[in-house]
Amino acid sequence: MDYTSVKTSVAHLNFTEFIENYKKVLSDLFSERSNLEEISLNRGLPPFVMRDIMACEPLSVFISKEYNGRGGNVQEALSVLEATSYESLPLSLMVGINGALFLQPVSIYGSEEAKNNVLSSFTSERKLGGLMITEPDFGSDALKMKTSYDTSSEGYHLKGTKHWAGLTGWADYWLLTGREMNKDGDLNRDIDFFIHDNTKKGIEVSEVYQNLGLYMLPYGKNEVDAVIPHGYKLIPKSNGITMMLDILHRSRLQFPGMGIGFVRRLLDEAIDHCKNRIVGGSPLISYDQVKHRISKIQSYYTVLSAMCAYTSENAGMDKDLSRSDVPANAIKTIVTDYMQDAAQSLLQLVGAKGYRLNHIAGRSVVDSRPYQIFEGSNDILYQQLSESVLKMMRKAKQSNLYEFLNNYHLSVKSAQILKDSLDFSVDMKIAQRKLVQLGKILGRVLSLNMVIELGEKGFRSDMINHSIENLKIEVRSAFAAYQTDTLPDIVIDYHEESSWANITGK
Repeated sequence: MDYTSVKTSVAHLNFTEFIENYKKVLSDLFSERSNLEEISLNRGLPPFVMRDIMACEPLSVFISKEYNGRGGNVQEALSVLEATSYESLPLSLMVGINGALFLQPVSIYGSEEAKNNVLSSFTSERKLGGLMITEPDFGSDALKMKTSYDTSSEGYHLKGTKHWAGLTGWADYWLLTGREMNKDGDLNRDIDFFIHDNTKKGIEVSEVYQNLGLYMLPYGKNEVDAVIPHGYKLIPKSNGITMMLDILHRSRLQFPGMGIGFVRRLLDEAIDHCKNRIVGGSPLISYDQVKHRISKIQSYYTVLSAMCAYTSENAGMDKDLSRSDVPANAIKTIVTDYMQDAAQSLLQLVGAKGYRLNHIAGRSVVDSRPYQIFEGSNDILYQQLSESVLKMMRKAKQSNLYEFLNNYHLSVKSAQILKDSLDFSVDMKIAQRKLVQLGKILGRVLSLNMVIELGEKGFRSDMINHSIENLKIEVRSAFAAYQTDTLPDIVIDYHEESSWANITGK
């Protein structure tokens, strides 16, 4: 491929031409070349693959035209993520990390100096960026991070340890998070973000992790001892915690872009395999249970389509998303649960062949699993979703879930359909496990609302109707689990009198 000609032409393409060119390059790299298996199974990416991908300027969709990007349009960003994840979920995550966790935060909160020096380099010099929040002792509890900084005439001096940052050892720029150390030697509660140029040193990779799946992306432990120039601290509109919420919610709302291409690929693989695989004299696709599995994957595709439509209309760069915890948490959990469930179904349909490491079915199971963990464990996000809704219900002095959701703007169209499952009073002090189950119900109620709205926009009605029925089944199932009152019980010291061999054959 002629790098120069691509670079010149991409800058002038309309989006249809831009995305079609990108899809063609990805298809050539991941679907047609004979070394696909080597690319998929080795750690990292061969230089020629990165060269051809970056020549298409996929990250330009996250950058405004002022800095030589395509404009920062969210719909374009979602389309690029979809095209990427259809061919490679790990590559889509790489694009998502760069876009949602670096370029968009810098575009919104960076100083003019930082934006001028950093953003343009992503299109002109093919740079990569990432985000470091997580610490070895503070994963989900990010507000307790121990990375600290103090301020001097030279800038901000950050010291700490970060890990599980995607693109460890690869990224040219990092967003680093830390808490300011006050004059008493204590850390302030608020969190700040800093743009670090990796050529300035200050980040040492102390360990590279042998991550299970997502082989393409390097992860590891990083020791931070860096001085950041004054102009490279992000500028919050109110405080750092609110800024972090806006960044994380914005990222979670864009998960459907990664999810929909991945699920669509699994759907195509499932249909193709089951049409051509003959069992008992008939194609697999003629069997009822097989149809059931494929129909669920197709329903997931419709739901994710609805979520993409929602995000494109409600998560523009001009919007403050710090208070969008309800849709962000609902979307992230549902998308990632569906991704894993679809992967498990494809593996079941393909059978033993799919359990090979170089088969898409097996790789998909392993590659999609961490999506349910990073950027907020789904168990925690379901709980937080419930807590957010219960807080609104208390404020509205409403205890009946249906009555509240029937008047809530994110569920007003779906609550009526689900009235039989939602018409009950919620205990405002329910156990954690019930908060998680309630969150699963709420996530699907909101998803159904988005599906209905997608149908109103003209999406094909048979797929909309099927998805509605599938969501109704999911809500009923989650409600049954929510109603179960059995208390969890663990016998810690269980070894005594618990050996089957000692009580058998006496």
